[in-house]
Amino acid sequence: MPWERQFDKQAALDQALKAFWSRGYEATSMQDLVDCMGVNRGSIYATYGDKRALFLSALKMYDERRRKMLAEFETRYSPRDAIREVFVAFTREISGDDGNRGCFLTNTALELAAHDPEIRKFVADAQADVEAFFAKMIRKAEAQGGISAHVNSGDVARGLLASLLGVLVLIRSRPDAALLDAIVDDALSRLN
Repeated sequence: MPWERQFDKQAALDQALKAFWSRGYEATSMQDLVDCMGVNRGSIYATYGDKRALFLSALKMYDERRRKMLAEFETRYSPRDAIREVFVAFTREISGDDGNRGCFLTNTALELAAHDPEIRKFVADAQADVEAFFAKMIRKAEAQGGISAHVNSGDVARGLLASLLGVLVLIRSRPDAALLDAIVDDALSRLN
């Protein structure tokens, strides 16, 4: 039995996520993944499967982080502030060390969802989860008196999701903080 080098599977997957996030699926070669993960091809295939399977593992890891972020915002902030914090968390990406990468899920939707039914469903489910989070926070804010009872939580949650997705696309093409802040303020004005 040949000797196999041991490696930190989560750390290597995180490096793959960063590569896919920066370059996209198509533009990231297996050699790019070997180089950034510090793992040989054979170990990548044996541990994660082919490039697509590795990409799906990275996408699932990103989505799990997103879910944890929403759960943290729900417990840490008032409902209205939790909604704002979702926008702030993503717009903060524009000034990060990694440049204006945008949202990995949104980037994946734009690159692959039209051609890959499994990825389309994954992204749609993640978007529905964010919409449900917005609706839940709106209902909680209404119950606490922080938002007017005349607000339709479903309609406003869909509008907030649409605004968030617009911001996430603009982060890539027009990463202007003043523009993004104005869009966020406009979106949040629906809560009045």
